Amino acid sequence: MAIGLLLQRSAFAQPADKQATRETINLFNQLQKQRGKGIMFGHQDDLAYGVGWKYVAGRSDVKETAGQYPAVYGWELGRIEIDAPVNLDSVPFDKMKQFIAQAYERGSVITISWHLNNPLTGKSAWDPAPGTVTAVLPGGEKNNLYTTWLDKVAAFMLSLKGKHGEYIPVIFRPFHELNGSWFWWGKNHCTPEEIKQLYRFTEKYLQANKSVHNLLYAYNTDRFATINDYLERYPGDDFVDVIGFDIYQKGDILQNTKFIAETDRSLTMLEKMAAEKNKIPALTEFGYNTVPDATWWTNVFAKALSRHTIAYALAWRNAGHKSGDETEFYVPYKGQLSAPDFKRFSLLPNIIFDKKANRNKLYGR
Repeated sequence: MAIGLLLQRSAFAQPADKQATRETINLFNQLQKQRGKGIMFGHQDDLAYGVGWKYVAGRSDVKETAGQYPAVYGWELGRIEIDAPVNLDSVPFDKMKQFIAQAYERGSVITISWHLNNPLTGKSAWDPAPGTVTAVLPGGEKNNLYTTWLDKVAAFMLSLKGKHGEYIPVIFRPFHELNGSWFWWGKNHCTPEEIKQLYRFTEKYLQANKSVHNLLYAYNTDRFATINDYLERYPGDDFVDVIGFDIYQKGDILQNTKFIAETDRSLTMLEKMAAEKNKIPALTEFGYNTVPDATWWTNVFAKALSRHTIAYALAWRNAGHKSGDETEFYVPYKGQLSAPDFKRFSLLPNIIFDKKANRNKLYGR
């Protein structure tokens, strides 16, 4: 579909939340309008830590290598449901609020995932006990517990405010990678109708019971083969603003060609669905751990994006050195092998970092 026709159709689209705040509506509309003008680059936990450092004011691995901050910041709410002071990646929730406010003032976008514990067993999101989703749905034995968890999510979202007291818009992506089976809400642990019901219940509860109206809702899968595969657990157009998927390159650089082809093919299907449904397409997570290819950014990732007009692409987090010899990072840090190429990538005309995002006035200000 031609970009002009796509933009014409998107002018009539509205967020899933019909009572969305002005800033949230503006963000939704601007993300639609910017299609074809460039892809915003994002990074998970960017301001909190990087390789070899934590909680240094103003520091960012992205800024130190690209010369600019990201245009999109990803954050995580896991463990908020159990009143922990820090999330499952050890980021204090109080600090997270500060980082979100800083990014919003720069005109950048905030997206938040939630690896919530299993409400049936009390274990982590990766505990796929049978019957969990059934237990959480209305009438289930853990529905009341789940609503108390949603109360805590609501309180966090409503605590996010700009300098003028306005609520900061957030792209919220609950139950991500739901077509995989590693989380308790995954494909092998519930029926398509059950996860659809849970998605709808969650959204309705936040809006109607807690008056949370600063959220855009993202539906995102892991890798998928066909459009039918992607939409199998889709909760419906009335409950979704952003559609996306997560994809990671694994193995050595001999997999480059395969990664380009699969990402390109999947983005083509995603954009087709977005055009038909008036949704915002995004690459909700991507990465190549330790980026061992010196030219991966321009020779692989940029090629995978080259034919596409998605709103943003979010690289996963730079956890840094872990136990033993294990290291995890998805964007380069200063001095890393791919850092010079990442700088070149950041200067490509179709890639947007924070300065250009700020000029686009995504919130109407």
